Amino acid sequence: MSFSKVLIANRGEISVRIIRACRELGIKTVAVYSEADEYSMHRRLADESYLLGPAPAADSYLNVKRIIEIIEGSGAEAVHPGYGFLSESAAFARSVEEAGAIWIGPPPEAMELVGDKVQAKELAEKAGVPIIPGYSGGDQDEERLSEEARRIGYPVLVKASAGGGGRGMRSVDRPEDFEEALRGAKREAESSFGDPTVFLEKLVENPRHVEVQVIGDYQGSVIHLYERDCSIQRRHQKVVEEAPSPALDAELREAICDAAVRLAAEAGYRNAGTVEFLLDGEDFYFLEMNARLQVEHPVTELVTGLDLVHLQLAVAAGELLPDQQDVTLRGSAIEVRIYAEDPETSLPAGGKLHSFAPPEGPGIRNDVGVETGDEVSLNYDSMISKLIVFASDRETTVQRLRQGLRDYTVLGVPTNLPLLRRIAENLAFAAGETTTGFLEKHDISGKQEQDRVPEKAILLAAVGESLPSRGKAWEPFSSGSWRPMGIVRFRYNAGGETHLVETSRISDGMRVRMNGRDSVVEQISIGNGFLRATLDDEPVSCGFAVDSSSVFVSDDGATYRLERSLPPSVDDAVSGGADSGRTSLTSPMPGTVVSVLVEEGEEVEEGQVLLVLEAMKMEQQVTAPYAGTVRALPYGERDLVPGGAVLAEIEEA
Repeated sequence: MSFSKVLIANRGEISVRIIRACRELGIKTVAVYSEADEYSMHRRLADESYLLGPAPAADSYLNVKRIIEIIEGSGAEAVHPGYGFLSESAAFARSVEEAGAIWIGPPPEAMELVGDKVQAKELAEKAGVPIIPGYSGGDQDEERLSEEARRIGYPVLVKASAGGGGRGMRSVDRPEDFEEALRGAKREAESSFGDPTVFLEKLVENPRHVEVQVIGDYQGSVIHLYERDCSIQRRHQKVVEEAPSPALDAELREAICDAAVRLAAEAGYRNAGTVEFLLDGEDFYFLEMNARLQVEHPVTELVTGLDLVHLQLAVAAGELLPDQQDVTLRGSAIEVRIYAEDPETSLPAGGKLHSFAPPEGPGIRNDVGVETGDEVSLNYDSMISKLIVFASDRETTVQRLRQGLRDYTVLGVPTNLPLLRRIAENLAFAAGETTTGFLEKHDISGKQEQDRVPEKAILLAAVGESLPSRGKAWEPFSSGSWRPMGIVRFRYNAGGETHLVETSRISDGMRVRMNGRDSVVEQISIGNGFLRATLDDEPVSCGFAVDSSSVFVSDDGATYRLERSLPPSVDDAVSGGADSGRTSLTSPMPGTVVSVLVEEGEEVEEGQVLLVLEAMKMEQQVTAPYAGTVRALPYGERDLVPGGAVLAEIEEA
């Protein structure tokens, strides 16, 4: 049995990944898209595409009724849900099957069993898999949960029963903080999963996070494809994943993989899934099971030589899996996730990709969902791509990762590439000494001092802006490709400094003056998001793009945004002249106010929480930047807030 047409109920990078796998097997694909994704890459690549509805996920990618209509209308024989959205919805899986299509995933009954964290822990106990001490009872009364937390012993974790990804999770160190943490976790669980139920676990401090890839077929066979180490996390979201784990020896690897297979078999599991564990020295504890394909599946593919999407399609079509003894480990692979985000706040960012150029070369794989010119939407998860590197040993893989990140160019939208580069360069990471507290221990994810913009980047920005056509190769004046020019002056703001640059034409290039020194730039060419030239006879190359207010330059693995300065009089008008002593705290993106903890006129301390904003299904605390008085609170609880709106005004004491 095989499929002739598969519908992919997802978007972005994972949808593109599945489309490419289907193409390799000669299977036609059906894409679905929202109004925000009208020009998206996954729609461009699919054989057919159908509009779901408006941008909000509830009206598009979570609209089960509309997706079922498209399944029936398109004649799709099977549905792949990818990850996120409806991928772990047993109700959606049943709806797909009722529509006459095959669900490329686990049976709905198994999804419900392992998707509920309380039932999953009971299943683990039955299968003889170690679990963390905790409370998973049905009594959700605050007083009962508080009593159970004291019984377990602080620190404890409050976790949503119905979901994962760090949403609805709070760590609590002291009894006096439990009530507020519990309420926040319940609100976030309700918002993200439609279920406020939580359970408690003893907090295992600074463990490793190790997960095992399993897959089962419909003949009753369950095998593992070894483990992945996903210890480096930020706000419970994975940042770096690798296979195999540097923490496991052969004996421990066999024990943890066998435990995962026992659990999946006990659940009657079919198709691909992941069993996650916390590793504390030589002891491991069951954490949860994800009933879907994982974001980090490429590292498993590279070290086993098996294509997981191909295997998913084969299992769904009724085919047999390979024997366990035929699955072997080879080499080392590491994956990093590239997010569009503000490097100052780590919050999601959006906008147009003026240039998108992932690295290329031996042992480098890029799973992408965008191209140059695409728009990154704030309506959905902000991951735009994944970089995966592979080599015969971990040391070489780390070196390949470092170079790949240096060569990665994204202009127009800020990303987490600076964070990823700091991780890759860290000596403890190179040594494989990673735990869930890695970023905090090494102070990697905190606010970093802004790098001084190199003079070369500023010079090349001015050169690029001086060219008559920024989209074509520049040729010498003698060819008639551009008219003579006098002195052109540029004023940029970057890194807290103002930079003045002058350019003028010479016979075979440009003379550029900055800081009282002249440089000669020749052999200039520009195109495909890059500017190449010789600078004082030395070859140079940089990523280059412009928009209405800024110039973007990437140089030696770093990206710089140079804002074109307004005239001094306009700058003064915008800033309001003298310091008013007030600070306006603005919303970095659209969201909803879930709680307001102070009142206008109230005196507050530095760092005090003023209100809580929910954005992208995550709660963000808005805190006082200094001690002072609250002068304005424009929004109340449950109010919708646009990006850039003033949430509070504080007058300094």
